[in-house]
Amino acid sequence: MDLKAIIKDGVPRLKSYFSALPWKSMLTFLFFLLVAFIFWLMLFFQKQNIEGTYRVPLKYTNIPEDVVFDNPLPAYIDVSVSDNGAEIFRLDIRKKDSLEIDFAALTEDGTTLIQGEQFRQLLRGKFASGTIIRGYYPMTLSLATSKLESKELTVAFDGELTMSRANLVADSVTFIPETVMAYGSKESLDKLKVATTEYTLFKNLNATSQLKIKINPVEGVKFSPTEVDIYIPVVEYTEQTFEVPIRATHLPRNLDVKFFPSRAKVTFSVTLDEYKKIVAEDFEIDLDYRKFRDNQDGRVEISLTKAPATAIEPKLSPTQVEFLFENVD
Repeated sequence: MDLKAIIKDGVPRLKSYFSALPWKSMLTFLFFLLVAFIFWLMLFFQKQNIEGTYRVPLKYTNIPEDVVFDNPLPAYIDVSVSDNGAEIFRLDIRKKDSLEIDFAALTEDGTTLIQGEQFRQLLRGKFASGTIIRGYYPMTLSLATSKLESKELTVAFDGELTMSRANLVADSVTFIPETVMAYGSKESLDKLKVATTEYTLFKNLNATSQLKIKINPVEGVKFSPTEVDIYIPVVEYTEQTFEVPIRATHLPRNLDVKFFPSRAKVTFSVTLDEYKKIVAEDFEIDLDYRKFRDNQDGRVEISLTKAPATAIEPKLSPTQVEFLFENVD
C-alpha cells in the first residue's frame, strides 16, 4: 500500500477517534489540576525553613606569580541553607555565580587560614539576607603559600609548519613576547633551558600569520604568561634552475681535469621579489683537486661552493660526476 492510500485510509479513522473523546471532561480535569498546582506552589512559596544544598564555584584572584599554594585549592564549596519556599525556588533555578577569593585582600593582615565567621561572611554575599547558612564543606580554606625561584626563559617552538602550494616561510618564526618567566624550585628551574611550546601543527599557511600558542606545562613549574603569539612570516615563491660549470682548484701546472658532465643543474626556490636579482654567476661549484685525486673509481661528489643567501634549499643534479686527468705539455 502506498503512502497516499495509507493517508486516505488513516485520516477518517483519526477523526473518528478524536471526535469520540470526552473533551469537555478532560478540559475540566486539566483546569482543576492546574488550579491545584497553583495552590500548591503558593503554599510552597510561603512555607518557612525549607532546606537546600548548593554547590558554589570558587574563583581565585590577585595571586602573585612567584608563589605556590602549599595545599590544593578546592574548585567549589557545598553550602547547606534554609529559607522560605520562594527563595529556595529562586536558588534552584538561578545560575550559580562564582565566589571570588581575593588572595591579596584576604591575606593582607597575614591570615592564611579562612574559617569560622570570616568564611561565613564570604558565603553570605552569595545568598539573600534572610537565608540561613546551616553548614558548608570544606569548612576551612588554606591560602598558605611558599616563595618560588624565578628564571627568564626564551620561547622555543615545538611543532611543524606546512605551507600551501607556492608559499614558504620567509624567515625563522618569532614569538611575542620572546621570553617568559618560569617560577619553581631551584632544582626544577635548573633543568630548564628554554620554554617549549605545546606541540602544534600549522597546516596550509598561505599568508603571514600571528597565532596564539600555549607554553607546554612542566610539573612543579609555573609560566607567566602561559600563552604567547607566534609570528610566522609567509611569502609566495617560485622555482628557478641554472646550469653551473664544474671547475677544479689547486691543480698542478702540468695537469688538467675533465668532468663528465662538465656542468650541473642547480634548482632552488626564491621569492618573487628576489627572482630577477639572482643570475647563474651567483653559483659556483669548485672541487679541490687535493681531495679527490686519489679516488679510485674516477667519481667525485659535487657541492655548491658559492650561492646567494636568497636562494632557498638549492639542489644539484647530478650529485656526482666522473673525472679524467690529462697531462699538459
